[in-house]
Amino acid sequence: MNGALNIALAALILGLAVWSVIAREILAAIIGFVAYGLLLTLVWVQLQGIDVALTEAAIGGGLTGILLFGAAARLRDSATAPDAEPAPARVRWLAASVSAAVSAGLIICVFSLPDPAPTLAPAVAANIAVTEVGNPITAVLLAFRAMDTLLEAIVLVFALIGVWSLAADTVWGGRPGQRPVGDPNGMLTYAARILPPLGLMIGAYIFWVGADYPGGKFQGATLLAAMWLLILLAGLSDAPRIDRPALRIGLVLGPLAFIAIGLAGMLTAGSVLAYPDGFAKPLIVTIELALLPSLTLVLGLLLLGTPERSDEQ
Repeated sequence: MNGALNIALAALILGLAVWSVIAREILAAIIGFVAYGLLLTLVWVQLQGIDVALTEAAIGGGLTGILLFGAAARLRDSATAPDAEPAPARVRWLAASVSAAVSAGLIICVFSLPDPAPTLAPAVAANIAVTEVGNPITAVLLAFRAMDTLLEAIVLVFALIGVWSLAADTVWGGRPGQRPVGDPNGMLTYAARILPPLGLMIGAYIFWVGADYPGGKFQGATLLAAMWLLILLAGLSDAPRIDRPALRIGLVLGPLAFIAIGLAGMLTAGSVLAYPDGFAKPLIVTIELALLPSLTLVLGLLLLGTPERSDEQ
C-alpha cells in the first residue's frame, strides 16, 4: 500500500513539475509550483527528513510562492505586446533538449551510486555527543560544517544588498515596494490580525526546539517573515526605511555574532568555529538566537524588493 502511494505521489509531483514549465498562464504555473513544493514536503517526511520538510513547506511552498506572485503582478503591469509573444520554436526545442539532457544525466548519476551509498551518518552519530545537541541536523550545520552555514548567512545579506543596489538614486534609503492599501473589513486584514500572534508563538517554538528536535533558525525565521509580510500586505504597517540604523544592525547581528564566536574558538578551543568543552550547546543556541532576527529581516526584505519611495510617497 505504501509503495502504491509513493508511486502515485512521485507521478503527481512529476506532473506538477511539467505543468509548471509548460503552463501558458503565469498564475496557473505559479499555483502548480506552490503545490509542487508542498508535495515535496510529503516526500521529505517519507524520507524522515523533518527539518528539510519544514524548510520546504515554509520556503518552497510559502515565501517562494509570495515572491512569484509579486513578480507576476509586476510583469503584468509592465508587459508590452512584443514581450507577450512566445519564444521562437527553435528556442523552445533547445530549452527542452537541454532540460532533457540534464534530467537524463541526473537519472544516470542516481542509478550509478554505489550500494550502499556513501554516507557520513555513522561519523555524525559517533561524534554528536560532543555538541550536546540532540538534533543531528543542528549538530551538522553549527558544528561539523559551521563554516558553510556562516557563509550561507553572509551570502543572504549580500544578496539583499544586491537587490537594494537596483534602486534608483532618488529613492535610495527609502521604503521597498508600494504601500498596500488594505480593506479594513477584508479577509486579508482579518487574517493579518488573527494569525501573526499564532505564527509568532509557533515560529518561536520551532526555533527553540531546533537544538534537540526538528526545527531551527531557518524554519522559525521563515515563519516569522511570512507573518511580517502578511501584516505589510494587509496594510496594517508599512515597510521600514532601509537606511534605519536599527534595521541594518539587525541584518548583520547574526553573522557578526557567528564570526565573533568562531574567532573566540581560536583562544578557547584551539580552532576557528570550535567550541570549548561543556559550552558547545549554549554557544550553538546563542548563534541561532542571533541569526533568527537577521534571517527574518533578510527573507522579508528580499521579498519586498528594491526601495521605490520616500516617506512622502
